[in-house]
Amino acid sequence: MTLPRKSYWGFAALGLAAIVLIAWFILHKKPADVAKAHPVPVSVAVATVKDVPVSLTALGAAQAWNSVLVRTQVNGKLLRASFVEGTNVRAGQLLAQIDPAPYVAVLLQARGALERDRALLRDARLDLGRYKTLAKQDSIALQQVSTQATLVQQDEGLVHIDEGVAAAAQINLRWCRILSPVSGRTGVRLVDPGNLVSTSDTTGIVIVNQIEPIAVTFTVPQGDFQHLSDLSEGFQKPLTTVALSQDTNASLGSGELSIADNKVDPATGTVQLKARFNNAGRRLWPGQFVNVMLTLQTLEQKVTIPSGAVSQGPNGAFAYVVVAGKAVVRMIKVGWNQGGTAVIEAGIKAGETVVTDGQMTLMPGLPVRVIGQPPQAGRVS
Repeated sequence: MTLPRKSYWGFAALGLAAIVLIAWFILHKKPADVAKAHPVPVSVAVATVKDVPVSLTALGAAQAWNSVLVRTQVNGKLLRASFVEGTNVRAGQLLAQIDPAPYVAVLLQARGALERDRALLRDARLDLGRYKTLAKQDSIALQQVSTQATLVQQDEGLVHIDEGVAAAAQINLRWCRILSPVSGRTGVRLVDPGNLVSTSDTTGIVIVNQIEPIAVTFTVPQGDFQHLSDLSEGFQKPLTTVALSQDTNASLGSGELSIADNKVDPATGTVQLKARFNNAGRRLWPGQFVNVMLTLQTLEQKVTIPSGAVSQGPNGAFAYVVVAGKAVVRMIKVGWNQGGTAVIEAGIKAGETVVTDGQMTLMPGLPVRVIGQPPQAGRVS
């Protein structure tokens, strides 16, 4: 069946009118009206004014301020170890005892030879005095006086040699008592009593680490190094340094940076630095990896917001500010952003509320509902 031409055009006009009406409804329906029934859940924070420390962070490692491998300086049998592994020792404290008997015997021999040669020297000097008197009386030849004077010099040389041998024997005997060169903490004993130890042994007896104070070493790029050098007046002025746990980010102690290497590593473009920590609580241990934070300066009384509130767009940084329950976009100028805190130089005032989470589903003008707060009356969440 074929519709009359007038009926066909009538249906077409009716359809076109319906399309125009639907399009007008879509175009003129306010987004806010739709969003009013479905506010976007967000987390917020209030911009505050506070002092903000500007810091530099790096990966560091704790190391003993002094680490000494205690080795024997004489050969012999290790009679005993006088320290407990893993305990503190004082500088000069007895750590081990080498059998002293052979060195006592050598010292006695050296002292005996010294006494003998001293006696010979005394006799030679007496004879020289008598010969000089007789020579003045022309009773003996001058050659005999000269020969006796030479003998006295030889005996004096022998006495000096004997004194040196006796002193060396005394030193070796003293070295049979192995003392701690520094105050610190002992490690695991590296050789057991009863073993023969030698000056050529590279293993040693024990390692003593000085951990009070302790050092933390780390590297910084050469650009940051120059800035640190300027702030510390060429590392003559200590910079406050904090060691943080890599597991919990908790502070392990505060120290001072005052030591910088004398070169830039050409392979990495970094400079090694060393900070000194008193480590009274012994929370730092040699070989422990830590995060190092250097306080460079303090920005006083700055407007701050959480770093999570800062977003990046094609025109720069921006943040959503909650005004009358709706999201408003603000272009902002960030002066410093570190440690979860952003310093705002322009765009946000203290006391304003910013969105810290939920920005991905936000658009300018959409209503918001703060997570954790009940929905306002008249709204359906």
